[in-house]
Amino acid sequence: MQIRTVFIAGSGLMGGGIAQVCAQSGYNVIINDLSMEILDKSIKTISWSMGKLIEKGKVSGKLEDLMGRIKKTTDLKDAAQADLVIEGIIENVDAKRKLFIELDGLCRPDVIFATNTSAIPITEIAKVTRRSDIFVGMHFTSPVPIQRLVEIIKGLTTSDRTVEIAEAFCKSLGKETIRVNKDVPGFVLNRINFPSNVEAIRLVEAGIVSVEDVDKAMRLGFGRPIGPFDTQDCPVLDVSFNALKVVYEEPRDQKFYPPMLLKRKVSMGQLGRKTGIGWYKYDKEGNRIGMA
Repeated sequence: MQIRTVFIAGSGLMGGGIAQVCAQSGYNVIINDLSMEILDKSIKTISWSMGKLIEKGKVSGKLEDLMGRIKKTTDLKDAAQADLVIEGIIENVDAKRKLFIELDGLCRPDVIFATNTSAIPITEIAKVTRRSDIFVGMHFTSPVPIQRLVEIIKGLTTSDRTVEIAEAFCKSLGKETIRVNKDVPGFVLNRINFPSNVEAIRLVEAGIVSVEDVDKAMRLGFGRPIGPFDTQDCPVLDVSFNALKVVYEEPRDQKFYPPMLLKRKVSMGQLGRKTGIGWYKYDKEGNRIGMA
C-alpha cells in the first residue's frame, strides 16, 4: 500500500504538528477542523515552525513549496481522497468514536485509520468501525516537529501488517518507534510517566516544593529537556487530567489517580498556555511571565 495523501482530523497542537512533519516529508496533507478560523490559526503556527526549522538547516526545501502540500478543510468528505487517516482531536472516547463512525463511511475500505490518543485503549475506539483490523494507535510525542518518538499501539484486532505499515510510515517522517503489543490504557510512555507527574503534583499540593523547583530538578537532575509542569502547560491541563482518569479507571491504581490540585485547576479553567494560566502564567503570545 502506497501512502501519498494523509487526512488529519484536528488541527491543534498535535494535529498541526503531525500535519507539519507529513508535509516536510513529502506527503500531501488534508487537515480538518470545525472552522476556517481554527485552521487558519493552525496554518500560521505550522508556517512559523517550519520556517524556523528551514532557517536552522533542519528541514530542506522552500517554505512556500512545503506549505503548498497542506490543504485546509472543514468538510470530512475530503477524507475520501486520503490513503491514511490520523485522528488528533480531544481526548474523549465518545468524540473519537463519533468521528471514526463518520469517517468509516467516507473512506475507501483499505484506508488505515490511526488515532493519536495518549491513553484511551485503541480497541475501545476501533470497535465502532468496520475496519478494526486496519485500525492502529500512533501516539506522537509533543512537540511533534521536534520529538522523535512515536508509540505504535496494536489493538486487540489490529493486524501485524497494519502495525508494520504504521511503523514504516512514522520512520518515513524521521521518527523512531516503539511497539506496544498489548492494548492497555496509557500504553508505555504514560504508564511510566504519569505516576511521577502525580507525585510531583502531590509534593506541590503538600507545600513540600514549588512548581518551578520540581521542573528545575527534573531538568538538571534527570536531564529532561523540560519539567513535568512545563510539559503539562504545553497542550492543556485537562488533557493530562482526562488521560489520568482513563488510565486510573481500569486498574483503579491510586498511583494514577488525578490529584485534587489538578482537578481544581481544570475546574477553574486554568489550563495552561492556551488560557494564559496553568502551572505558570503566560502573555498573549504564550511566553511565560511568572508563576500561577
